[in-house]
Amino acid sequence: MRALAGVLGRDVLEAGRNLLPIIVVVAFFQAVVLRQPLPGMDRIIVGGVLVVLGLALFIRGLELGLFPLGEAMAVGFARKGSLWWLVAFAFALGFTTTIAEPALIAVSGEAAEVAASSGVILDEDAAQASYALGLRLTVAFAVAIAIVIGVVRIIKGWAIQWFIIGGYLCVVVMTLFAPAEIIGIAYDSGGVTTSTVTVPLITALGVGLATSIRGRNPMIDGFGLIAFASLTPMVFVMAYGIIV
Repeated sequence: MRALAGVLGRDVLEAGRNLLPIIVVVAFFQAVVLRQPLPGMDRIIVGGVLVVLGLALFIRGLELGLFPLGEAMAVGFARKGSLWWLVAFAFALGFTTTIAEPALIAVSGEAAEVAASSGVILDEDAAQASYALGLRLTVAFAVAIAIVIGVVRIIKGWAIQWFIIGGYLCVVVMTLFAPAEIIGIAYDSGGVTTSTVTVPLITALGVGLATSIRGRNPMIDGFGLIAFASLTPMVFVMAYGIIV
């Protein structure tokens, strides 16, 4: 318990140091530019302490649980030697981690509210819920496809740059034909997928898979899955906007 307390103490100090620049910037502009006291200072202080503690515990949890889990399962499937099971696992992992992503849930709900207020969909709870769910499912399916492509790329040893260049060219072309209301949402969807839940497991999957395959370099081949996870939602959400 003493050792655990020492580790958590160091994690809390590290999280505090990481958040210190944000605190300094906010305090400077509030005191020097706006010259106004912060409203609800007591709540802000309590919230800041909770953020530091949460960040410290989250990072420690990644190191203890999610990273080893992703790497172990990737190695296990690689040793099993079944490409189909590995592809199925990659698809399921990408879909489930994305559908549960808190940032995606928040953005989908906000997009549904804005779409309703703009007259794009009916201003009803059912219509908003359906729109938000459709957006979440589209992004989750896109990330799942991206992880499958990334896994196959690692196995085959294909260069990542051609996939990324081709993908962004596709994004540029689809931007010309997609409804204006969906373009911004599509671009943001590529960012919200790379958040707290998705990134650790997908990164661990890529590194673990590259480590377990002979001839693959974890530094060269193990990373890059997150780029796919950011790219494909933009394509799929714009296609969703064109169809719906």
